[in-house]
Amino acid sequence: MGWAIALHGGAGDIPVTMPPERRQPREAALRHCLDIGVDALKSQKHALDVVELVVRELENNPNFNAGKGSVLTNAGTVEMEACIMDGNTKR
Repeated sequence: MGWAIALHGGAGDIPVTMPPERRQPREAALRHCLDIGVDALKSQKHALDVVELVVRELENNPNFNAGKGSVLTNAGTVEMEACIMDGNTKR
């Protein structure tokens, strides 16, 4: 195959005790992100482009604490920072 993909929806977990109406949308979103990442890799997209594609999907999903779902700061604003590093070039 030559490639692998892994993703997660944050530092926490999705416990099996979480009510299904809250758990299922999160699991479905992770599956969706994984599927688009796999499809992009299968179609020979560059790894950095796939990372950006999948992260954008996660950030646009309000179920996750990133992007549009970010927790507000003490000042009541959203503060975000992002970067992607290429391990080959260290850039």
